[in-house]
Amino acid sequence: MANVVSVITAVHAPAAEHLPEAYKSLVEQRLPEGWDWQWVVQEDGETDVVAPFLPDDSRISFDQGRPGRAGVARTMALARATGQFVKVLDADDMLTPGCLARDVTALLEHPDVYWTTSRVLDLLPDGSTVGFDQDPPNGFIERGAVLDHWKTHDYRAQVHPATLCVQRDLLLALGGWMALPASEDTGLLMALSAVSRGWFIAETGLLYRKWPGQVTSQASHANEGERAARMAVVEARAQALAALEGWRVGTA
Repeated sequence: MANVVSVITAVHAPAAEHLPEAYKSLVEQRLPEGWDWQWVVQEDGETDVVAPFLPDDSRISFDQGRPGRAGVARTMALARATGQFVKVLDADDMLTPGCLARDVTALLEHPDVYWTTSRVLDLLPDGSTVGFDQDPPNGFIERGAVLDHWKTHDYRAQVHPATLCVQRDLLLALGGWMALPASEDTGLLMALSAVSRGWFIAETGLLYRKWPGQVTSQASHANEGERAARMAVVEARAQALAALEGWRVGTA
């Protein structure tokens, strides 16, 4: 029986048309021997729009639920995730070749590492890509390093939460994704940083699509009052976890 990486995708109707490209990027992955992937797709809502964009593949698990934003959809998807590791893939993004194998290898080779992130390229509407010029070096990310950077850089992390691959048990212990209208993945990343070591993969692992319907491009996402509240609760949770000695995992 194969070991499994559960790839979790939250999707709402406007982004459904991008699912075939996400799927294509998934089927092109080549995992280490004895490993396979499971694609757990959860619609944020209950429409007839999303399902037609999903192919007939036994590795796909699809369900729907009451609207609650991406964090709720991802956490609901955890009920069907069977893998030792859980990988995030947003509906409008694409994995790069070899991404899952690099995630799995890093987590298997370093038992005291509980999560990975990787380099990201923004995919612009004209097909061009733009990278981030302040990526950390390939290798260990010490416990607390991402949280410290985030707090001192206007709540912007040096690694991207949309590339997370996480040990499932720790993800569950932390409660999945935060119940926020946005930044729920940042909240998870900060919680992970507060209690455990990570690993940064310098090779590009994700094409992060920029398009008008993107949730993070909407005006509401930048509302200062809401953003301040989101960041406050994300920081408070991470600080509380960091202060609890019993919550630290791994050897560092």
